[in-house]
Amino acid sequence: MARELNDLALEHVTHRFDDTIAVDDVGLAVGAGEVVCLVGPSGCGKTTLLRVAAGLEPLQQGRVLIGGEVMADGRVSVPPEDRNVGLVFQDYALFPHLTVRGNIAFGLKHLSSAERDEQVAHALDRTGMSGYATIYPHQLSGGQQQRVALARALAPRPRIVLLDEPFSGLDTSLRHLVRDQAAEILRDAGIATLMVTHDPEEAMYLADRIAVMDQGKLRQVGSPDEIYLEPANAFVAAFFGDVNRFTGQVASGQVRIPLGPVPTNGHDEGQNVEVLIRPEALSISSDNPADGAESVAGAVVAARFLGRSSLIDVCLEDAAATNVRIHMAGRMLPDTGATVSVTRDDAQTYVFAASDLATN
Repeated sequence: MARELNDLALEHVTHRFDDTIAVDDVGLAVGAGEVVCLVGPSGCGKTTLLRVAAGLEPLQQGRVLIGGEVMADGRVSVPPEDRNVGLVFQDYALFPHLTVRGNIAFGLKHLSSAERDEQVAHALDRTGMSGYATIYPHQLSGGQQQRVALARALAPRPRIVLLDEPFSGLDTSLRHLVRDQAAEILRDAGIATLMVTHDPEEAMYLADRIAVMDQGKLRQVGSPDEIYLEPANAFVAAFFGDVNRFTGQVASGQVRIPLGPVPTNGHDEGQNVEVLIRPEALSISSDNPADGAESVAGAVVAARFLGRSSLIDVCLEDAAATNVRIHMAGRMLPDTGATVSVTRDDAQTYVFAASDLATN
């Protein structure tokens, strides 16, 4: 893999806690100016991987390189303070007895007074906090504290920035504003950024690439479009939103589910498969669909307006009275009990081998 200045490269990293494998042979690279989001459920190993990259957790197996230089490989182990890594944590970890300027200058003690003042001023200006230099952390809002933490991480001019759930402590409206600002700051700085988040929507919004982890393994790495529209397995598909799940067996290249036959795209004859369909891949109408589109009749169980979209539950008229969830743009609130036609979009209908169920 190519290595350039400001790159982070993790190669075959494995980490155990007693008998538990927290990180299992993970390889991941982050390029200069790139934002990569590491996502997955609690306990999947994403924070452990971040801490290994930072040097906060000793490397047990594999290699960590920053800017093409080996930071850890079993023989070499560069301490965290010498890796030139900027760190931002969920709780910001600001010193309450220091001003904003003091917090940012704390990691710059090796510089002359003039150089330190210059880098602090630059970090404050870059994060829009120049007017708060003499303020103490308790006098700041959550969003302002987050920006100070980011300014402190950027002040030493690090080769990479590592962020662990940096926006999770903020309320929804503030989180959107602060993450916009943070993403712009990091990209403008041209710094390789690896961010841990449990929020798939946040990852979709912020990342150039997303790395999905589960049970210590990387399940898929790709652009937000690739991850959402071309999931590698059932776990990845379901992690990024609700899905309607069905199981069946391949017969003549298809699997029959309550929403009609689904092409299985190369799965073996007789193989057990799982079919996942996103709620937005289904639509309803009160009439039979045009253009020969296949539809299935059902009765509305519930309909809820969510502001920009509507969520509709429908009980299909199949032998098992299967319930499906449908997500439609705008306001659509059919009466409970109303008969509707449900149509499927194959573009967001995914078929996976049933063996995926055991590992995802």
